[in-house]
Amino acid sequence: MPLGLRLPDKALFASFLPARNAEAAAHLARLAAGYGPALTWLCGPEGSGKTHLLQASCAALGARGRAGYLPLAEVAALGAGVLEGLTELELLCVEDLERVVGDAHWERGLFGVLREMEDAGGRLLLAARSPPALLPWCLPDLGSRCAAAAVFQLRGLDEHEQQAALRLRARLRGVEIPDETLAWLQRRFPRDMRTLYVLLDELDEASLAAQRRLTIPFIREVLRSRG
Repeated sequence: MPLGLRLPDKALFASFLPARNAEAAAHLARLAAGYGPALTWLCGPEGSGKTHLLQASCAALGARGRAGYLPLAEVAALGAGVLEGLTELELLCVEDLERVVGDAHWERGLFGVLREMEDAGGRLLLAARSPPALLPWCLPDLGSRCAAAAVFQLRGLDEHEQQAALRLRARLRGVEIPDETLAWLQRRFPRDMRTLYVLLDELDEASLAAQRRLTIPFIREVLRSRG
């Protein structure tokens, strides 16, 4: 059995492959360092890196200040009251805005957070699948403020960039993956990074337990044993 000694992976800027999203990553790194505008909007499809970058921003600022990450996909059902007290943070990262846009109560709460953070010198980082101009806002003032923010559209990784991202994640965990293994995984599994990262984590655990490299025959054994 693998010993539970290895720390879990953390979403850090160092573990993010910028590729065609280098401008967005650099902007968020500046936010985490205390520079940049009061409002930033990050958008992109599922698996494009939004969660990673938001959590990396919190981790970078958290080393010296106060930051928070709020995934609305998990907490939206609790109501806009979850926003109370968050304006005291230096950086607040809110994901899944499409879950609450169109809800007047939520939009009023978010608008209040934005104004308070602006007055206090804080920064608000919002993320959704779509840019703000394409969302059905109840409060036109909030929609126009978001549309006028620094907006970054993330692009998904192509085949070669996915391989580089998987190599980077594996290397940070002390694992080397042969090129033929990466190509085999891409041919047989959905090509979104979240799925591939989860699969890599599971295979890494299995390789630690068996003390074997991540070769194609070994991966086939693991997948067969797990059905």
